[in-house]
Amino acid sequence: MKAERLALLLVVVLTIGVPLAAVVARSNPDAIAVRAQMADDGGWTPGDLAVAMGQPLHLRLTSDDVVHSFAVGHSAIPAVDVLPGQWTTTTLMFDQPGKYTFYCTRWCGPNHWRMRGTIEVTGDVTNTTPIIPPLYVTLNLDLDAPHPSEVVPSERPSATRGAALGLKIDRAWEAAESPAQLWQQLRSDASTKNLSDDQVWDLVALAWRSNTTPERLAEGQQLYAQNCAACHGETGKGDGVIAPTLQKTPMSGMSMSGHETVAPIAFTDAKSMLGASDAILEGKIVRGGMGTGMPYWGPIFTAEQIQVVVEYLWTFQFDR
Repeated sequence: MKAERLALLLVVVLTIGVPLAAVVARSNPDAIAVRAQMADDGGWTPGDLAVAMGQPLHLRLTSDDVVHSFAVGHSAIPAVDVLPGQWTTTTLMFDQPGKYTFYCTRWCGPNHWRMRGTIEVTGDVTNTTPIIPPLYVTLNLDLDAPHPSEVVPSERPSATRGAALGLKIDRAWEAAESPAQLWQQLRSDASTKNLSDDQVWDLVALAWRSNTTPERLAEGQQLYAQNCAACHGETGKGDGVIAPTLQKTPMSGMSMSGHETVAPIAFTDAKSMLGASDAILEGKIVRGGMGTGMPYWGPIFTAEQIQVVVEYLWTFQFDR
């Protein structure tokens, strides 16, 4: 009989105790309530948070309209879905001071990229990591200047065909050099005098493939699909689901000329892409397209993530 009562008591404790733990978690007095709305209706509220390094930051997240998602740039913290009418709790911890950007990973409208806020983490610096400027800054590149390629292949260059030519390529894939410039260098080399122009392009594709790995391309593809495809399209043709709303639409709060969203560029456009370089593509991602609606991803992606995205972008030009 005592055993039956003990079992019954255990069932009661489990039945009442589990929901009670959830209620306690939702009513954490230290948790900050953060509400999400599409950017045109306010974005994140509050949009600026603060916490001391090494101290937990408890958040309660909810959406007032559509499904959003909460993520923190330059961190390994997994994204959390934010559902309409429901509260989701999460706790963040930072081991380095600085200003972190939190953002939405769900495409919620044309101004989705404006769904951003900041977390100011205060504390003493424990590790002084030197800040390395983007390559376009070091090289003093004008990201807004046209960079058309003077030469384009008649067919899609193939790294496999390039490898089959059996030539040793002494010219490496340089971050500051465009594929068109590499083609010109290879075309003028004595070792390629018996090759056609398209075969030299195959060597350019081989040089690109030799500079990356399948694992890096897979990571770049995943980041592209999550953050770029909605505008630039899954196949890089500039035909993403949001692209039609970006053609010459005045940017929020801007009435002057030159501050209109424009149609996303097509990464399949050989004349435009083959005249660019890794440094230019990196700069475009870091800085964004000033006054065009192209988001700036510098506060979101790490330098390594930007690099693998750049490597993946070339798959729209070269057959790997």
